[in-house]
This record gives sequence, C-alpha cells and structure tokens, in this order.
Amino acid sequence: MTATGRVPRQFDVVTLYRRMGLLAEAGETPFVGSLSFFAGSSDDSTTIVVAVSLANRALRFRQEGDRYRAAYDIAIEVRSGTTVVQELRSREVVRVLAFRETTRDDESVLFKQVLNLSPGTYDLRLTVRDEGATRGSAVEATIGVPRYTDGSVSSPTPVYEARPREQLGAPPAILPTPRSTAVFGRDSVFVMYAEGYGQGTTFPAQLVVTSDESRNVLWADTLEFPRRGDHFSSTFNVPIARLGVGVMTLGLSRVGGSDTVRVPLFVAFGDELPVATFPQMLDYLRYYVSPQRLQEMRDAPTEERAGLWARFLRETDPVEQTSAHEGLRDYFSRIAQANARYREEGTAGWLTDRGRVAVALGLPDAIYEPTMSEIGRRGSVMYWEYREHRLRIEFVDQTGFGRWRMTLATESEFEALVRRVILQ
Repeated sequence: MTATGRVPRQFDVVTLYRRMGLLAEAGETPFVGSLSFFAGSSDDSTTIVVAVSLANRALRFRQEGDRYRAAYDIAIEVRSGTTVVQELRSREVVRVLAFRETTRDDESVLFKQVLNLSPGTYDLRLTVRDEGATRGSAVEATIGVPRYTDGSVSSPTPVYEARPREQLGAPPAILPTPRSTAVFGRDSVFVMYAEGYGQGTTFPAQLVVTSDESRNVLWADTLEFPRRGDHFSSTFNVPIARLGVGVMTLGLSRVGGSDTVRVPLFVAFGDELPVATFPQMLDYLRYYVSPQRLQEMRDAPTEERAGLWARFLRETDPVEQTSAHEGLRDYFSRIAQANARYREEGTAGWLTDRGRVAVALGLPDAIYEPTMSEIGRRGSVMYWEYREHRLRIEFVDQTGFGRWRMTLATESEFEALVRRVILQ
C-alpha cells in the first residue's frame, strides 16, 4: 500500500525527451539534441540546424591552471540508403572558472552545426563522447527533410537568441535551446524564431499551443512576419503563464494555409525539481501533500494547471521571503538520497520500503543493524527509530540479498503516521 493508493514509477527523462521528438540518449555522455529545418538557397536545398545540449556534469573536467577543462567529440553521419551523404566530426573544449560549475545539471553546454541537404528521407546518427569515455552515447533517427514552397513555414524554434537572416543562402543566426524547456516561475516566455516563404509584403501566421495530454488549446495568437530580403522571418514570444506545466505542442501555419509545422515545448516545474510530466510530478509528491490536494490537481482541466501549481507553490513554501522553495528542495533531496542509497534490482531507491520511509520521514535518529554474523542471512532484522514520532520501524531481509521489507505491523504504523502528521 502507498499513501495515495497509486503505485508511482521512477521517471525516465530520456524517455520524456524522446516522446517529445527530440534526440536524447543516456549512456556515458548523456545529451539532448534537436533538428530545425529552414529553406535553403534553392528549391532543392534545405538548411538543417543540429543543436546538442549537455550538462557540465556529463563531462569529466580536469584542473588546468586556475581553471577546469573538459573536451568532447561530436560526430554526425547522414545516410541515404547505404550511401554516406555527409559526415562531420568536431572536437569541442569547455573551460570553467570554478569547480562548482563542473557539477551543473542544466543546459550548460551547447553545440550547433548547420547542414544543407536535398529534400528527402535520410538516416541520421549523432554521437557524443567525452574525451575520457570509451564509447560515449549515440542516437539514430530517420528524418524527413522538407521541401519549401510558397506558403510554407520553417520549424518554429525555441532559441536563446536569434538574428533574422537577410538571404536564404546565409546560415540561420540562431542559438537554439535543444531541450525546448522553460522553468515555471523563473522564465516568463519562450523566445521563438521562425521563417515564412512566398511572395507579398507580409506573411500572416497562426500560432496554437495545445496540451500534449488533452489536446486542449492552451494559447493561440496571430502575427505577421515582416519581409527580410527573399523571405519572411521573425522572433516572437510565447507566454509561459498561459501554458501551465508539462509537455505541450506549438503549431505554426500561414493563415489560410493547410500545412502546420509542430514542435514540442516543455515547462518544467521549477529549479532543482525533476523533469517530469504533470501526472508524474503528482506521483512524486505523494509524501509531501495530502491525497485530496493531489487529486484536486490531477482532476483539474489542463488549462487550469498553471494557476493551481502557482497556488500550490505559494501555499506550501515554508520561507516565502526567499526565491527558492525550501520545502520542495529538501523533499526532492531526500528522493535523490533514497535513490542513491536504497536502490534494489529493478526498483528505484525511493520506491523501496526503506526509501519510502526516508522520503516521508527523513533519515532515522538511530539505526539498529544486524550483527556481522547475521548480514546476508535470510530473515535478518533491522530497526529504524524515529524518536519524535515514537516510532520504531522493523525491516526484514526476506531473501538474504538486501531486499528489506517492512513488517505488516510497522508498515501500518508508518502509513497511519503519514496520514496523521505528514499529510495533514
């Protein structure tokens, strides 16, 4: 049994990014990549921007004087059938000033490569390898390279910065955000860049953002792209406060046109919080708020989630004067510690019996472990003591291989305490 009656599972961030249509891989050098398509200099040429995101902590830094240095290799191979159409390799170097920078887990390292291909279908292989790794990480995908005609639109691309180009022969002067991610409460908008193709003086465009789960429209707008040389292009903002949290899709089309180009967007829940879908986040919070509060958010329409999440943050923040949410920070720190300490084969640490207790109550005041002669013996007993709650939890190693389970009696006491004190 669990506090909410649901059985949560450990969320796989790579699976989430892949579901969004991004190029994501774990392995020795985890990364997230994206592809954006734009018209090339001729009808038979399409420009592709390949963007790759790594976290500093994915690389192995070494001290170099008063700085820290890491390097990684990127290889891009494009095939048409058995023929290699393009093959590019690059060695990139990253330098940071302080050791704490080497542990960053955000989108701290960005790589961009521009390709030009004829419209058609290709197989792409993207490999990223830290210079200290043996194999690195690789992902393969079949991509359809579009042909652009009058009335077409490019990929609407989330960017950190962009400068509209004046001619289609020039490479797009953009710095994409490959993860297509913003943070609720920190970021106010997604900055997007897109182009339109055709004749005339302006290019009227329709924007629609829909929920990935319900397909409900979260936000819509129209705008006109100005002409720049031989095409139209513009940057525009998508307001995060109107979107809510979780995965969504932005569709861009010419007003009156029949083709819509779609890209994923993801609004994360906050700094230092897990990258997860809205339902998965609610499962994470099972030992933080009451089942009734979680059910209220779970049942809410998609378009109301932004307001509900903002209210939840306000009402559960133990120190309102600071920008950080100390309660959630500490709670997810306990989840991370449980994952590191109590993992069992096939089960994430926070979902094991010891992990559940540590997440809900924190580490115990005292642990009474088996003697040396009892370790590894089936039926060995361990006790965790929580003096404030006058609770002693008994765990039994059911197999002799470290699969510790609460006894039925102490599990009932634990669940009652959670309902009475933790989730009141």
